[in-house]
Amino acid sequence: MSDEKQPLLTGPSILIDNPDNQVVELVTSPTGPTKDEKIKKEYNPASERYLEHPTSNFDTLIHLLKGNIGTGILAMPDAFKNAGLFLGVFGTLCMGAICTHCMHMLVLCSHELCVRNQRPAMSFAEVVEDAFAMGPIPLRKYAKNIRNIVNVFLVITQLGFCCVYFLFVATNLQDTMHFFHINMGVHSYLALLFPPMLALGMVKNLKYLTPVSLIAAIMTAWGLVITFYYILQDLPHTSTVRAFASWHQLPLYFGTAIYAFEGIGVVLPLENNMKTPQDFGGWTGVLNTGMVIVAALYTAIGFFGYLKYGNHVLGSITLNLPNEPLAQSVRAMMAIAIFLSYGLQFYVPMNIVWPFVKSKLTSEKALAYGEAITRFILISLTFIAAALIPNLSGIISLVGAFSSSALALIFPPIIDIITFWPDRLGKYDWKMWKDVAIIIFGITGFVFGTYASIGNILSLP
Repeated sequence: MSDEKQPLLTGPSILIDNPDNQVVELVTSPTGPTKDEKIKKEYNPASERYLEHPTSNFDTLIHLLKGNIGTGILAMPDAFKNAGLFLGVFGTLCMGAICTHCMHMLVLCSHELCVRNQRPAMSFAEVVEDAFAMGPIPLRKYAKNIRNIVNVFLVITQLGFCCVYFLFVATNLQDTMHFFHINMGVHSYLALLFPPMLALGMVKNLKYLTPVSLIAAIMTAWGLVITFYYILQDLPHTSTVRAFASWHQLPLYFGTAIYAFEGIGVVLPLENNMKTPQDFGGWTGVLNTGMVIVAALYTAIGFFGYLKYGNHVLGSITLNLPNEPLAQSVRAMMAIAIFLSYGLQFYVPMNIVWPFVKSKLTSEKALAYGEAITRFILISLTFIAAALIPNLSGIISLVGAFSSSALALIFPPIIDIITFWPDRLGKYDWKMWKDVAIIIFGITGFVFGTYASIGNILSLP
């Protein structure tokens, strides 16, 4: 291990006998800070970042909202169906609070490790690797492995999102075409979508995806406005729907709800690229502001969508809207918006997979065609998964329970414990016990949510 990754060794004084039988005291906790410790305490990661185009607080807020508001918000009424009206409200607000707290933990640990290593910025995988590399001695040998595990979950999560995007566009396109008396199966629409999705996935530079993402964001916002217009009309009494669903449905709710809070992967990149990163955290910072808006939107569309359509609500609320031109425009707009967002979602897994594949290639010909082939294979995987599981609510719940729960609820508290181990976990180690409770909650949702989602998918025709 390099010297820069060695932790500050602190602990009690140790007495040993020297060969001359004289007692020598080894002091591992000096009374005053050393020169290196002073330098590290004075190091400010944000001031060492040289950004060509740093983002403002407002830009970061918009990116945070877009990173969390996607197909998941349209699945919230279906999530409420599996929880019940009032349990859905309570559970969604609690889930939002826990996920936001985990985001704060990730940012705090990133800052702490940046100071220790004197690095300006770190990614999710780098944070978990450095936490283990500088943590308790028995865990250090697992640093590289845990980094790879996090990267695997990031790839699975993002490819899962891409799979959902494929299926979402196909199902909404199918429903829109019914209005024009064109009846084709969802697999036919998936096949028609493959070439344009492939073209979007082949775009290498994010700069070319920026205007596409802006158009998608505007269309998503307009689609949500019209969706609220429909679901707020002629609402029935709350007694017409269940306040609490059955216990065996709760894991499906967990999977869909945790899928909706899908922004854990964008938190560090956003904070790293801010002009004033000190404004990201805090009670009134960008992160809390954005997540309060997200949680309020999720709760509102879940509550009113389930109240409006009850147990007839589908995997995407857009599929429940009436068969009239304005409602059809919502399906079309949301389908186009999600279609245009595919390239941005695909950028993340490709950024992780390609460097690994590239390191295995030796010939110039392989390097020349390797990236295009890798992109084709990954995009084909999302297409095949969507074709094999043409059940939107089932696949959303599965992706959320299996991969989103690990990234959002399990890894951040583990990183927090290891980073501040053993003497910075609060009085009576209350921070550790709080983190352990979140980990148990995440693992419980991971196991039961994945099991229930797979069972739900297999039980459907």
